[in-house]
Amino acid sequence: MSTTFPDDLQAEVPVGSPRPTAPAHPRTVLPRTQEAGGPPPVPRRISGWSRRDALTLAGVTVSSLCTTLLLFGRLTPLSGAFGFAVTFFAVFVAMSAVMASFTENGPAIVDRTMTVLLAAAACLALFALGSVIVFVVYRAWPAMFSGWFGPIPTPRVNFFTQDLSTTGPLDPLDKGGVFHAIMGTVIQTSLSLVFTVPLALTCAVFLNESRSKAAGFVRTIVTAMTALPSIVAGLFIFATWILVLGFERSGLAASISISIMMLPIIIRSADVVLRLVPGSLREAAAALGAPQWRTVWHVVLPTARSGLTTSVILGVARGIGETAPVLLTAGYTGTLNINPLSNAMVSLPLAAFKLVSSPQPNQIARGFGAAAVLMVLVLVLFSIARILGGRPAGRLSKRQVRRRAAQSLDDLDRIERRREHVESPVAVPEVRT
Repeated sequence: MSTTFPDDLQAEVPVGSPRPTAPAHPRTVLPRTQEAGGPPPVPRRISGWSRRDALTLAGVTVSSLCTTLLLFGRLTPLSGAFGFAVTFFAVFVAMSAVMASFTENGPAIVDRTMTVLLAAAACLALFALGSVIVFVVYRAWPAMFSGWFGPIPTPRVNFFTQDLSTTGPLDPLDKGGVFHAIMGTVIQTSLSLVFTVPLALTCAVFLNESRSKAAGFVRTIVTAMTALPSIVAGLFIFATWILVLGFERSGLAASISISIMMLPIIIRSADVVLRLVPGSLREAAAALGAPQWRTVWHVVLPTARSGLTTSVILGVARGIGETAPVLLTAGYTGTLNINPLSNAMVSLPLAAFKLVSSPQPNQIARGFGAAAVLMVLVLVLFSIARILGGRPAGRLSKRQVRRRAAQSLDDLDRIERRREHVESPVAVPEVRT
């Protein structure tokens, strides 16, 4: 009989023999974090900006630029601004990794490289967004303001308060405006929200809280509708509402077509938000005896309020910029119309599309002005939505805090009266024998 030991001690040793000792130098050792008597290791900073980082960035930028100029001017026949930018970025990333390898270990090098890539992606996205905003505002400035220079530009009040009913293509910019398009956009978007939000939230709650077999089918249909082209929604409402049912083109028809575009976006995003609500909250409500509808109404929806508001924002962003459905179902007009049940009603995207298509410079400026007003309107709507629903779950407004405190005082008074009634002596009738 023999005994087997693992690793270096594996050997056939007879029973009763002395156990072999471990080798003097074991294979596995712990890394030394500090030399005996040496200074303690300096922790690496993962946030902030130091002088060393600034100098390293400047050196990498200069060396990358020189290397790119050498590649484009001397070593290769490359040319073009786009190729120069791409080559410079690739060399910059490589140089950053090389510079980090001189002073950092492997994980730090990967961290530095990913930081450069993510920062470049963020700068590219901000540049694209900023270029769009600056270009639109630059082209819209003559229609919205009367001068380029001065501490306070003078706005053209007529652009925001007049329509184009009495304005021709050759009229100066101090006549006419896009007030009719502003009102049309506000009315159509408001009606679309009235139609869409209750249906979308109800459908999202059904997809999350129901155990019906139809939930999977509904989710598949909603997912397919997110890729529905806007022209198809406009043609559907045009064929059913106008051709089959016989109604005229109006803002109501445009609102219904816009609702079709907003509905799947809000449902899908609200579905994802409701899935993030912890199941422990539903279990706690059920343990307290609350029915399912009360759990959804008082627990699930308030918890996901901020996310649901973001879902509505995404739907508004999709619907407020639609042009084709409005053109097919509401038509184009230069006259103000605030009645969504009859006559044509134009929106800001459609007005921008029509005005920019004109060969006259003043009409083109008015079209870019309509686009700029649309951007400002979207910003205002998003800000209002974030103010109303931006508080995290559990944080109450001042009015809600006062109402909760008053309700607590009422509950305390009711409990005290109940306690006095229970503790008061009860007269016991005397029993005679």
